[in-house]
Order: sequence, then C-alpha cells, then structure tokens
Amino acid sequence: MSKHRSTLRPSRRRRKEAVAGRRLIDYPRRGRRGFRRWLPSWRQVLVPLTLVVGGLSGLFAYVYATVDIPDENAAARQEANVYYWSDGTQMVSLGALNRTIVRLSDVPESAQNAVIAAENESFYRDSGVSFQGILRAAASTAQGQETQGGSTITQQYVKNTYLSQEQTVSRKVKEFVISLKVDRTKSKQEILQGYLNTSWFGRGAYGIEAAAQAYYGIPAKKLDPSQGAMLAALLKGAELYDPSGGRKNHERAVDRWKWILDRQVKAGLMDRAERDKYRTFPEPRRQSTSTSLGGQTGYLVDVANKYIKQRTLLTDQELARGGYKIHTTFDKKRVEQLRKAVEGVLEKNIDPKKRSADAGVQAGAASVRPSDGAVLALYGGPDATQHFLNNADTFGVPVGSAFKPFVLASALEHGVPSSGGDGRKRQEVTPDSYYGEGGGLKDESSDGAGPDESHPTLRQALMTGGNATYSQLGRDVGLEKVRDTAVGTGLLKESLAGLDQSFPVGTSTPSAIRMAGAYATFANHGAQNDPYSVTKLLKDGTSIGGFESRAKARRALDKNVADKVAEVLREVGEKGVDGADGGDGAVGADARTAERVGPFLAGRTGDQDRLKSAWFIGSTEKLSTAVTMFRMKPNEPQLLPMSDVGGDGSQRGNAFPARIWADYMGAR
Repeated sequence: MSKHRSTLRPSRRRRKEAVAGRRLIDYPRRGRRGFRRWLPSWRQVLVPLTLVVGGLSGLFAYVYATVDIPDENAAARQEANVYYWSDGTQMVSLGALNRTIVRLSDVPESAQNAVIAAENESFYRDSGVSFQGILRAAASTAQGQETQGGSTITQQYVKNTYLSQEQTVSRKVKEFVISLKVDRTKSKQEILQGYLNTSWFGRGAYGIEAAAQAYYGIPAKKLDPSQGAMLAALLKGAELYDPSGGRKNHERAVDRWKWILDRQVKAGLMDRAERDKYRTFPEPRRQSTSTSLGGQTGYLVDVANKYIKQRTLLTDQELARGGYKIHTTFDKKRVEQLRKAVEGVLEKNIDPKKRSADAGVQAGAASVRPSDGAVLALYGGPDATQHFLNNADTFGVPVGSAFKPFVLASALEHGVPSSGGDGRKRQEVTPDSYYGEGGGLKDESSDGAGPDESHPTLRQALMTGGNATYSQLGRDVGLEKVRDTAVGTGLLKESLAGLDQSFPVGTSTPSAIRMAGAYATFANHGAQNDPYSVTKLLKDGTSIGGFESRAKARRALDKNVADKVAEVLREVGEKGVDGADGGDGAVGADARTAERVGPFLAGRTGDQDRLKSAWFIGSTEKLSTAVTMFRMKPNEPQLLPMSDVGGDGSQRGNAFPARIWADYMGAR
C-alpha cells in the first residue's frame, strides 16, 4: 500500500506543476526553439481574427440599420453667389444653378456607354459599391495610366444627391451604406439618369443636358458618340480636362477621349468599325459667359475667383454650388473711370477701317493700392461675354523697357564687379553713374568730356531707351540677382523670361496687375504687398479662409534704393506724358493731369523696344496703375507688330497707354 502511494505522488506533483506554469496566452510559445517560438499557432491567429471580423460585422450591421437614405431635395437647394463692391453694395448675383433635368431616354446610348466605360464598367453588374474598382483605380494611378473612377456611379450619384462634398471618413462610410441601399431601392436606369443629371461638367454646367449646351450648343439627345466621349472625359475633373483651359488641358482631354472610345470597344460597348469613325477630336465651341457677367463684371469675378481658389483650395465646382458672399476690393467708381479712359482713347485713335495696322488692337489695365496691395480697378477687355481673355490678368505680353527699373534697383542694391582685381569685389552704383557700352562704371572726369552717347548715366539711359546700357548692366549685376529683385518686388517667377542676353530689356510677360503691384513697391519705399482682390468670404454666415487678416508688408528693397528708383521714374513719367499729348512733345492736357495728381513715378516702353506691345505704368503713393496695349488676331495667340498702330505720331503705339493713364487719373 505504501509502495502504491509512493508511485502516485510524482504524477500528482507533475499535474500541479503543469497547472501552475500554464499561461493565459502561450506566446512566445513554450517548448519551441529559435524563431519557431515566435510563430503563432493556428488557434492564436484564428481567435482574434474571428473577433475582429465579428466586431466589424456587428458594427456594419449597426451602421446599416441606423443610416437612412436622406431626402434628396434637401441637397438640391441652391443659393446664388453674391459679389460685393468695396463699399459693400452688390456687384452681381450669380445663380441659379445651370441644370436641366432630362430623362435617360433623351441621352443617346452611346453617351451613356461612354460614361459607364469611363467611370464604372461594372455598373450594371455591381451592388452599388466596388472594392475591385477602388483597387483597380489605385493600381492604374500608381502606374500613371488612364483610369476608371475609384467610386462606382452609384456612389458618385449618392455623393452628388444626398451628401456634401467633404472628404471625411464619416462621409465616406455614409456614402458606402447609402449606396448599398439606393442600389436595392432604385433601378440601374434611375441611378444612371440621376448621375447624369447631377454630375459637374465644368463651364458652370451641372448635368449632361447643360454640358451638351455649354460645350457644343446642342441638346444632349443630339450628341454623337465622339462628343459623348469628350463630355465623359470631363467627369474626371473639368478643371483639368476642359480643352479650352490651355495646351496641357487640351492634351489631357484628347488622351482621355481616345482612351474612353477604346475602352468602350474593350468592354463590348462599341464595335471596332464604329470606333474607327472617330479619329478627329470633337473640338467644343468657345466658352460662353452669362450675360450678367457682361462689361467688366466678368473680369472682376474671374480675378476674385482665382484669388479665392489660391487662398482656400476651393474648386470651380464647389464655388458653382453657390451660397457664398464674396466681398471684393474693387472700387465701382474707379472701375468705370478706367473703362471710360481705355475705351475713349481706343475710339478716338484706333480705326481698323482706316488703317489695317489697327486691326486686333487690345488693351488691358489694372490699379493697385501701394499701401496694402488691394486691386481697386481693372480693364480686362471690351466685354467679358464676348472677349474671354482677361487682358488685365494674362501672361503673354512682353513688358519691354518698363522692366528696366528692376535692373536699376538690382544694380543699386548689389553693385557691379570692380573693373580691376579678381572681380569678386563690387562697386557701388548710383542713378548718376556713367555706364559704357562694354560695361563698367565710367568716371566723368576721366576724359573731361562728360557724358555722351557711349557714356550715358543710368538715369539718362532709362529715359532715352538705353537697351545696350541696361542689357550690359543686367549681365554685370547678374541675371539671377535681377530676376530675384523682380520677383521680390512682386512679379511672378513663372512670368519671367529665360536668363539670356535680352532678359534685362523686357522679354518677360507679367500681367498688368502684377506690374502695377511691383511698381507700387517702389512707390511704397520698398515695402511689398501681394495684390489681393477679396476681403471677406462667407458661407452660411461663417467666415471662410481668413481673408480679413492679411500679412504685413514685406521688405523687398532697401528704402534708399526704392526711393532712388522712384526719383528716376518721376522723370521718366514726366517725359512719358509729354510725349503722349499728340506726339509733338508739347506739355498739354495729359501733362497738366499729371501735375494735378501730384508727384508720380512711371515706366514705359520706348522707341528702342522692338517688342509687340506698349506699356505705361504710373504710380503715386496712393495708386499704381499699369496699362498695356497689343495686337492679336482672334483665336490666335501670336502677337502682331505695333509699328504702325494709330498712324504717324503714335510712337509705335507707345503714346496711347500714357494717354489712357492720364485720362484715368484726371477723371473726377
């Protein structure tokens, strides 16, 4: 008996030891060696996975049960965008929504197929959502290929009709759940019809009917397969694929159009013979503008919208949804005065019937307040509903000798290399320094003759043209330094020409707004303010974008440098308005106007300029205004010669911008 008990005791002891040493989770795993200790068992994988899947399934079931399909009419309510003058009075109200509801039967099957091929090939087979589509879109994007949309047509319809455009996790979850429910409660035809009627196609057009009118001037039912494919391309982003948006836009649109047609063949939605009929891109008509945007209003709204998008990242589509209150810097009285000044000079002096050289003459102008950069007025062209290029805010017109003050400012600030030594030392430059054709500062007393044509002062060279002098000066100062000075005063880097021999004499193409702003830096003693056009943006009573708070002026130039340039430009201005009064040099009405507005500084193009443009920029401490004139054939970007514009005495058209400025400043 005692022997039997002794044989049982070790077994009980081992069981007790095993229970005592057992862990809740055997990880790292006991009884394994090396890396195998860190490999979980199938139970250790399966149990937590089951818990996660079960938890997510329960959560999804809860969300599916609690999220209902909203009232689509609530999302359909739209408000106009209202723009205000600087004094708070209303400029224009833009609404209502450009949308015409059509039945699916009024949309050609080819256009329907183009949209399905572009956005959701499996539309008629899926359940309203598609994980496969999301993965396919992500993979194609990573490979730089054309893609279908990541969201299904049903999801996009739900977003357009029931939800906001915000990109949040909660909104995406709602979109997913509502899409499943909509797919169960509506037919595919109803969903496709709703999607085609609510989608954004650009040019202010919501829905395919408005888009067909905006791009081709026809109802949707008359769209051919090629036009339908072009409109389907816009669904990827009208701001990038509207062919009228520039060369890059046009290239993207053509590539996307080809891809959609080919995709229809691959998906069995179009046969190859039909596809081969469409080898020429269906160019849409030029963009039309609402008549409420006639005159200068369209240009003002264009500039305000660009500024809003820069500051807030709002898109054209989001702005077009309406409901915004936009307070601008535009002064109603000054806008009208500028319009009258421009059109008065053009009507009096430009006559295409009399002179063929006057054909295609255009003007642009802009006024900026130096103290803070507010854009107070602009002239973008004769009528924004007919002339779609905003001449006040476009790149492409060379600025000529009006660029030379930036060269002078850079020279005053940085000096030029010493004529002797290793070139690393730099000599100080003043406006009254003599500068030879071969470069280098000249001593007036070195030959006892004083200044002559080969040794003008920088002041004299700026007033008389001095292309050779300023071209050499720019190279000596350093073209990079000149460019940096121009950018620092307010010009945009992308508007500047390449750094070659002609760069210092004005081959760059800044806008009138930016030239007015840059000259304002000289008038403001070297303190620079970026031009701005919106003071307040409201949505549902809430301020957006922080437009009320503006950055303080930035020191762009030493005050002494800016004031010296301003001093020289005052002399240039007096000469400019003298020559503008009929071409005989006599001090007349224009010069008297200049005297009334007080001390001002100005830059202009001159007789030595061979560029196809004429400029005059006149600035006081209260107002800086740039005026440009050029020639261009309709629908062609190339500039035409200005040499005979306005007949004899027009100084290659250079007299007219100065006359416009003087008439504008003399208005009361």
